[in-house]
Amino acid sequence: MASRSPVVPDETGDPGLAPVTRLPGVGPALAAALGRLGLERVQDLWFHLPLRYEDKTRVAAMADLRVGDRVQVAGVVEAVERGFRYRPQLKVAIGDDAGHSLLLRFFHFRRAQVEQLQPGTRLLCFGEVRQGAHGLEMVHPQYQRMSGDEPVAVEDRLSPIYPTTEGLGQKRLAGVIDKALGLLPDDARLELIPAQLCAEHGLTSLRDALLYVHRPPPDAALSQLVLGRHPAQQRLAFEELLAQHLSLKRMRAAVRRRHAPVLGGDGHLCEAMLAALPFRLTAAQQRVSAEVLADLAQVRPMLRLVQGDVGSGKTVVAALAALAAVEAGWQVALVAPTELLAEQHLRNFRHWLEPLGVEVVWLAGKVTGKARQRALARVAGGAAVTIGTHALMQEGVVFARLGLVIVDEQHRFGVQQRLSLRDKGASADSADVPHQLVLTATPIPRTLAMSAYADLDVSSVDELPPGRTPVQTIAVSNARRAEVIERIHAACGEGRQVYWVCTLIEESEQLRAQAAEAAHAELAATLTDCRVGLIHGRMKPKEKQSVMDAFKAGELAVLVATTVIEVGVDVPNASLMVIENSERLGLAQLHQLRGRVGRGSIASSCVLLYQPPLGGLAKQRLQVMRETGDGFRIAEKDLELRGPGEVLGTRQTGQLAFRIADLARDAHLLPVVQQVGEQMLAAHAEQAGRLMTRWIGAAARYAHA
Repeated sequence: MASRSPVVPDETGDPGLAPVTRLPGVGPALAAALGRLGLERVQDLWFHLPLRYEDKTRVAAMADLRVGDRVQVAGVVEAVERGFRYRPQLKVAIGDDAGHSLLLRFFHFRRAQVEQLQPGTRLLCFGEVRQGAHGLEMVHPQYQRMSGDEPVAVEDRLSPIYPTTEGLGQKRLAGVIDKALGLLPDDARLELIPAQLCAEHGLTSLRDALLYVHRPPPDAALSQLVLGRHPAQQRLAFEELLAQHLSLKRMRAAVRRRHAPVLGGDGHLCEAMLAALPFRLTAAQQRVSAEVLADLAQVRPMLRLVQGDVGSGKTVVAALAALAAVEAGWQVALVAPTELLAEQHLRNFRHWLEPLGVEVVWLAGKVTGKARQRALARVAGGAAVTIGTHALMQEGVVFARLGLVIVDEQHRFGVQQRLSLRDKGASADSADVPHQLVLTATPIPRTLAMSAYADLDVSSVDELPPGRTPVQTIAVSNARRAEVIERIHAACGEGRQVYWVCTLIEESEQLRAQAAEAAHAELAATLTDCRVGLIHGRMKPKEKQSVMDAFKAGELAVLVATTVIEVGVDVPNASLMVIENSERLGLAQLHQLRGRVGRGSIASSCVLLYQPPLGGLAKQRLQVMRETGDGFRIAEKDLELRGPGEVLGTRQTGQLAFRIADLARDAHLLPVVQQVGEQMLAAHAEQAGRLMTRWIGAAARYAHA
């Protein structure tokens, strides 16, 4: 096929804006495969960055192989064996001149492959070295055959491994990216951050950085590249963080250009609720409530995140905000990610608001038929407060005058979902959008708040109510299970209640996790003088509620549960929690679960039951839980151990799907990112827009108001 020169699509002379079909060898089928990865223009290929690297620049001696190494080895096939006892597998033994050997194991193979791998065949293999039953082995290595006198050919640089898709292999994708890199312009045309800002902040060549990460030389520090700490990677991480920061700032500015209703009532409902509460607000609750109420009194839409540790009293702050909206004649919608959490809000709001004459409507997925129609009619007719799950965001839910949206555990919802609820407040005869209040019981590390929530103001309820007792936390091996059960028996004998949390509903051989049903049977059989209940996510809502009501009423001494009790459950008499297979849970989830005890004046304990042996990360997590009950410190450690995607739940929401940046690793870049972002939005808006398109592409479109 004759090569085609790329066609420059506009007057800027930017080859990066050419469609990928202008590259030699990229026809409709390949373009479609690239499109599934979001690679539509040449510049998309430039910024499609490697996930990792393989070192095929040398051949390792078999005598030097170590378990865990990903290396290239050469050898001669000595024996071939096909087996079918448990499942088909092909075993190929290769050896070198020094008498060392290595086993190659294949579970998926073809007859032609077997015929190629006859004894005496020379192979060049690449893979991960593992410990097998009879020595070192590689499972499904890459390999190529060599003729008898052919010298071993090695690569002249490290091999990048890219994110790919079905029907698009690494070799083909790398070839297309290599062609695109041939069109990289000089920095003057490639760089979108103004030269003055680059010089001012010491930003190195973008072109050199791209070429280095795509084509690292054989002497590149692989350990640095693996960690993402090479200066070339840091240069690209800076630009990606900048693009994401700009998009959130632009989203915030776009929303701020809209109007929101001024929700400034006379305060009579708020005062009545505060007078009826059996406790006084903490100083932190008073401070955050004042910040929220001040926002609601403005014509600009409030965009505020209220974060606080488990039990810090964020719900009271949300209820006072809701009453301010109701006083001003507007409706409120509160949405939570699970029915259990939404139901907890429903009970609290009805308990506080209905005595004041404020109507509270329940609208969740399980509200169906005539009950749903009645609820929809009440919402459309102007019901003051509506509480529910994502069902509130669906078509068919129409508000008369929606003035405030409260979103609990925002990180479990995508940006589009949050905006879809906000848009329900924009009525046909008004350009108003509702105020937004976002709650989270997972404290956000400062680095994440600076980046992931740049479109929100952040308030912290950083003080627990008086009377809350610290929870003593210990980690215990499952080998001491009988001792733990005896401790439960003693607690029940003293009239206290106990949670036993399991991570699975049913038995699973692969995960070795005790099922909730098996644990319930075991505890019921052992603790014969204690009533033991069971709750898990597959039970019907009425069954779950019945069990929870019985536990709250003290009719059950022990509640065996899955992590459905992570949030929204408040039983002050429960003073002991056992978390089984605690090594399988993240820090944030462990902290949320632990927050179910220590809610009264009784000294409380949390037992982290683990299955040995513990891995390195699991050891660190359990150690942090033993050392501190500070949710903000735990959040910082969680970010360090797991990364932002896990901490924010963004694998579900689609936010923060960074190609190269890592908020924990690259936190030191954020202050400069913020400075450059402000300068670009103020004086270089056109380049800022192109930078967002370069890194975020279609995802940047959620930023429109």
